[in-house]
Amino acid sequence: MVTIRLMRQGAKKAPQYMIVAVNKRGKRDGGYLEKLGYYFPKAKTKAEKLKINAEAVHSWLKKGAQPSQTVSELIVDLAK
Repeated sequence: MVTIRLMRQGAKKAPQYMIVAVNKRGKRDGGYLEKLGYYFPKAKTKAEKLKINAEAVHSWLKKGAQPSQTVSELIVDLAK
């Protein structure tokens, strides 16, 4: 099963996340199938905080991928 979730990057106390499609049984920072976007929680503006390739996310959701709770909240925030 494929899930869409966050993959942590960045230094200590300076988190950066990639939004990726991965095999559900894989490690948090293991290999991924496709990079779908970025999330920078400490960015100053909302535009810099979240960048998502909406077409790619939509295609993975159509194929049956399940987003994690955090990613689904980010997608809803993006739609607002």
